[in-house]
Amino acid sequence: MDLQTRQTTGTVARTQGFNPGRTIVLVGLMGAGKTNIGRRLGVRLNLPFFDSDNEIEAAAGETIEEIFQHRGEAVFRDGERRVIARLLAQPVHVLATGGGAFMDPATRALIVRRGVSVWLRADLDVLVARVARRSNRPLLQQRNPRDVLAELIERRHPVYAEADVTIDSGEGSPELTTTRVIAALAACARALRPRDPEPDSDSEIEQ
Repeated sequence: MDLQTRQTTGTVARTQGFNPGRTIVLVGLMGAGKTNIGRRLGVRLNLPFFDSDNEIEAAAGETIEEIFQHRGEAVFRDGERRVIARLLAQPVHVLATGGGAFMDPATRALIVRRGVSVWLRADLDVLVARVARRSNRPLLQQRNPRDVLAELIERRHPVYAEADVTIDSGEGSPELTTTRVIAALAACARALRPRDPEPDSDSEIEQ
């Protein structure tokens, strides 16, 4: 059962002892705070944290930007799918995914079976302000970032809405957002259920 949460007021007592039975998968657009909140969740829940983009770069021996330039987006998406499948076969952890990962039907289905998904949602102005701090976003290299993000919001938000939990990440401190995520997960039945048996490992982007 999906649980969408816009304002979470759960107390500390409510979340004490929360022990997820499956990997927490953060989804959302670039600039939504997936890596920032993911690291904090890992610390608060005493779980390992992985960033799928970092894992893709390690597997490929190239940066995300270089993969896009040298091999194209299709190759990147294929490698992304394989890396996330490998990560979801590991013991329970917190996983921050790239903005396009949840758009892939195979990846989305795997997350449903082996994880609990959390959409970190932020409005356009917040996203534009956040992505301006970094210049290594391949999808924002050729056009006005606001225009690109507006198009991504229109295309991707309906799919992100399939996530088990929705948290607005635009207001408040990262610690407050992290607390709200934990409270929502503690009330989400899927977060407490064990995942399905691990799949066979897939090969990733070859160097």
